Amino acid sequence: MRFLSRRIHIVSLLFSLISAGFLTACSSSMGGVDQGAQSDDGGSNSDGPLIDDDGGLDEGPDAFVGPTAKAVSAGGAHACAITVQGAVKCWGYNGYGQLGNGSTMDSATPVDVVGLSSGVISISAGDAHTCVVTTVGGIKCWGSNYYGQLGDGNGAVSAYSATPVDVTGLTSGMVAVGTGYDHTCGLTTGGGVKCWGSAASGQLGNGASGAGVTYKTPSDVGNLSSGVASLSAGAYHTCVLTTGGGVRCWGSNTAGQLGNSTTSMATFWSNVQGLTSGVTAMSANVVHTCAMTMNGGLKCWGNNDFGQLGNGNETFSTTPVAVMGLSSGVTAMSHGGYVTCALDIGGTLKCCGWNAYGQFGNGTTTNSNTPITISGLPWQPATISEGKTSACALTTAGRVKCWGGNDYGQVGNGTSGMNVKVLTPEDVIGF
Repeated sequence: MRFLSRRIHIVSLLFSLISAGFLTACSSSMGGVDQGAQSDDGGSNSDGPLIDDDGGLDEGPDAFVGPTAKAVSAGGAHACAITVQGAVKCWGYNGYGQLGNGSTMDSATPVDVVGLSSGVISISAGDAHTCVVTTVGGIKCWGSNYYGQLGDGNGAVSAYSATPVDVTGLTSGMVAVGTGYDHTCGLTTGGGVKCWGSAASGQLGNGASGAGVTYKTPSDVGNLSSGVASLSAGAYHTCVLTTGGGVRCWGSNTAGQLGNSTTSMATFWSNVQGLTSGVTAMSANVVHTCAMTMNGGLKCWGNNDFGQLGNGNETFSTTPVAVMGLSSGVTAMSHGGYVTCALDIGGTLKCCGWNAYGQFGNGTTTNSNTPITISGLPWQPATISEGKTSACALTTAGRVKCWGGNDYGQVGNGTSGMNVKVLTPEDVIGF
C-alpha cells in the first residue's frame, strides 16, 4: 500500500528548537529559517528530568519519562523522532522497512533505527521512506526504494532497505534533507540542491520528466548550486527558500502548488508569484504549499479540496492567498498532509483543512476552510508535523505527542487498528 505524505522542513525545525531551548544557536547554520522561531514557555528543562525542591523526581505533568526529543517528523503512516542524544526511533507502518529496525513488521511503539543510536541532527519521514542528516553532514535513508529514492544506486533492483544506507556521494557536506512520495532532495553546505528518485513529474528539478524516469543517485537541480536556505519536498513537487527570502518551486502542478499562475508541470524551478522576497519559512505539503512572511503572515496556494488554504472556500489557487485571520503573528507552521496548522506568538495552535481522521487534534472529525483554534491543550507545541492521516507535535518541554489515524500504530501509543482514530493528542510511549 502506498501513502502520500509531506515532509517537514528540517532546517526551520532547528530554528524552532533553538528558540525552544533544545539546540544552541550554532545549529542555525543548518540552512536558515523555514518554520520560524518558537519562544520558550519558561517552564521546561530540556536537559533532563525535572527535580523538585526536596531533590526527588518531579512527578508533575512536565516531568520527563524515558528519552526526550529534539525533532519529530510524521510520514505517510509512520513517524520518527530524534532523541536529545541524537538517536532515531520510529513507529507505525513498516511494510517497506521505513522504521529502519531491520524488519517489515509494523510497530505501535517506537523502535530503534539500526546504527543510529547517536549522531543525527535532522530527519524527514516520507511517504514510505525516511532520511536523516548526521553530525558529519552525511545523508542516510531507508524504506521504499522502488524509484531510487534512497539514493544508493539500487532502485527497483533492491525495492527497499529495512536499515539505513548511505546516499551515494553524500556522506558529508549536507545540512538538510526533504522526502516526498517517491523522491528525496538534500541541501549542501554551499546552498546547492541535489535530488534523486522519481522524476515522473519533474520533481527533481533537473529538466527530466516522464513515466519511469528515475535517478538512483543524486542529481544537481538546475541553476541552484548556491543561494538556498532551506528546502521542502511535497508529494510530487519541491520548493526552496532562498537566502534572499524568495520561494521557488518545481515539479507537479496539477492544482497550482508551484504558485506560478499556471497548472503546468515545471522541470526547472520557477518563482512563486509575489514571493520573490520577504519570506522566512515555507512548506511544500502533499499538493499545496505555504509560506510565512517577515511580519508573521501565512500564505498558501495549490490544492484546496479540504479548505487547507484557509481562505474560506475549497477552490484551488495557482497563486498565494492569505490565510484568514493569520495576517501576522505566526511563529511556526506545520509540514505535510492536507492540513495547514500554525502557531501564533502566544503559542495558540490553529488548523484548517482535512480532519476526517482527527488530524486537528481537537476531538472532532470536521473539516474547516478557515483556521480554528485548537483549545485546551495542557502543553505548549513547538513544532507540528502532519502525516497523511495523523499528526505529531514536539512540545516546548521536549515531549512527543501524536494523534489522528492509527491504523498501523502511527500515533505511537501502543495501540492500533483499522479505522481507529485518536481524536486528541496522546503521549508517544517513551517520549
